[in-house]
Amino acid sequence: MGSSFKGNDLFGSGPHVFELGRQGRRIVSLAALSGDPSIEGTIESGDHELRVTVKGRLVAESESALWALRDAIAAEAAFEVAGGNLVDHHGRTWSGVKLFWVEWDGAVDRGRTWSIGYEALFGITG
Repeated sequence: MGSSFKGNDLFGSGPHVFELGRQGRRIVSLAALSGDPSIEGTIESGDHELRVTVKGRLVAESESALWALRDAIAAEAAFEVAGGNLVDHHGRTWSGVKLFWVEWDGAVDRGRTWSIGYEALFGITG
């Protein structure tokens, strides 16, 4: 099974992995909340928001094909773009997530194929 975002195979051109962010309760120090470092203790501040990171490498046969892959991912990170379902290689689905940002990792490799690394952060805000 391949991965997808909103039914589109954005990452399948090369190897990629999914990493799930922190889960559980958010703990905040009272000193940080008050701005007074002399106040001791912590409080629970709700649950962590969902974060899923996809890290990998885009691979294409030409420079223009690599730019097409990059542009398709970057377009999903625009502010006004709606969320959708993110599906990993095993069929695990995260519903209603948005692509918050994508960061390109290093220079483009030019050999028999063109490739570039990336890290993309998906999540839900609330």
